Amino acid sequence: MLKDDFFKFQAKTTPFASGFEVEKAEGSYIYGTDGRRYLDFVAGVSANTLGHSHPKIVEAIKKQVDQYLHVMVYGEYAQEMPVKLCKLLAEATPEPLEMTYLVNSGAEAIDGALKLAKRYTGREEIVSFKNSYHGNTHGALSVSGNEYHKREFRPLLPLISFINFNDEKDLNQITRKTACVILETIQGAAGFLVPENDYLKKLKNRCEEVGALLILDEIQPGFGRTGKLFAFEHYGIVPDILVMGKGMGGGVPVGAFMSSRSIMETFSYAPKLGHITTFGGNPLIAASSYATLKEVLDSGLMQKVEEKELLFRQLLVHPKIKQINGRGLMLALNLGSPDYTLEVAKRCMEKGLIVFWQLYRNEFLRISPPLTLSTEEIHEGCKIILECLEEI
Repeated sequence: MLKDDFFKFQAKTTPFASGFEVEKAEGSYIYGTDGRRYLDFVAGVSANTLGHSHPKIVEAIKKQVDQYLHVMVYGEYAQEMPVKLCKLLAEATPEPLEMTYLVNSGAEAIDGALKLAKRYTGREEIVSFKNSYHGNTHGALSVSGNEYHKREFRPLLPLISFINFNDEKDLNQITRKTACVILETIQGAAGFLVPENDYLKKLKNRCEEVGALLILDEIQPGFGRTGKLFAFEHYGIVPDILVMGKGMGGGVPVGAFMSSRSIMETFSYAPKLGHITTFGGNPLIAASSYATLKEVLDSGLMQKVEEKELLFRQLLVHPKIKQINGRGLMLALNLGSPDYTLEVAKRCMEKGLIVFWQLYRNEFLRISPPLTLSTEEIHEGCKIILECLEEI
């Protein structure tokens, strides 16, 4: 009955949604109404940083529910949990990152960051990257670099050009007309591609030369997924504007963008209300996000990410795995073809393991489990993947 109503009344994103019926979720497992439990190697597509129903997140949400929910549009009232969240973010990130604007999703945060860069620089042109993915609002889609996913929705934002990731020759396309350069610190939908040969330092230097702002999209790699709170910390730079979302909330919808005080304050005048959102900074969401961030910072989970990545790489050795991209607990296994990868994902689900595929590069099998995943669970899941590779 539930599955029937799901297909009848709820809008879909593909013609082949699974309709898997969820009973409950806890830790590294999702439990179906079929009475089985499924080991989750996807974590809600990098959203469940601390696994499912983490007790500290649940406690924080329940406490806030008993106090109050929405009371006023963003930016008017001082509310304890949004303020504590923004303060802790400022303490946990390097200068000049200081002020945070809380919104409802990563895509909205991208839109806000683009507006902020235009407002601060007074420029109109934007440089993004081929094969990038930043979300599905019109603004976020405009700076995403896959034409197949964009062409049916044109016209989109004008004055956007696209360069190649890790290609230093393209950096001269960033000019004094450029308001900002936006890129994912690790390209997600393209197969978890990482920066190489000090590329981010060279990109940052070029932006500084011409006065363009550098926006880093950390919606996926943020909140400890790569072993640092944000992935840019591996590469010796600091962005002018930092965008976050997904794992920030520990399982609730949230996004944010962060910058220096001097940049962020330009949203408050000429015009005032430069960006406005009704539910951004919602106290319930902020309580969950604060609990998530505090646990990521205090638990020692980030210090174990590199060890867990190494274990994945040691276990996932098979002739059908062409390569493994990514860093930390965002890994992508190249299985050669989209059809084969989809079959492997389906067979893994039948055996009790949830894996997924990459949006643009369907030949890559996604592994982005919770940071709380145990070594025993890594062994359990990798064994299932290898079994499926042998059987298909």
